[in-house]
Amino acid sequence: MIRQAVLVENRLGLHARAAAKLVRLASRFSSEVYLSREGAHQKIDSKSILGILMLGASQGTRIVVSIDGQDEVEAGEAIRRLFEEKFGEES
Repeated sequence: MIRQAVLVENRLGLHARAAAKLVRLASRFSSEVYLSREGAHQKIDSKSILGILMLGASQGTRIVVSIDGQDEVEAGEAIRRLFEEKFGEES
């Protein structure tokens, strides 16, 4: 199991378009991928757009990503990169 913290850096946070990109990316992997706000106990399935939107993660929110499965390393790297690239929204 991999746990990593990522920072929501894009200006609009995890809004619908960013959440959809995250769902599409997470769905490519067989591993289970869960998100939670740092310090919270609520776990959200990253393959559920409604769950991601319910996080209400605005810019500056720290998210903990928990990944468990055969391709967890690849999934972790891809998800970290998506957050670092600000979901492709800002140059």
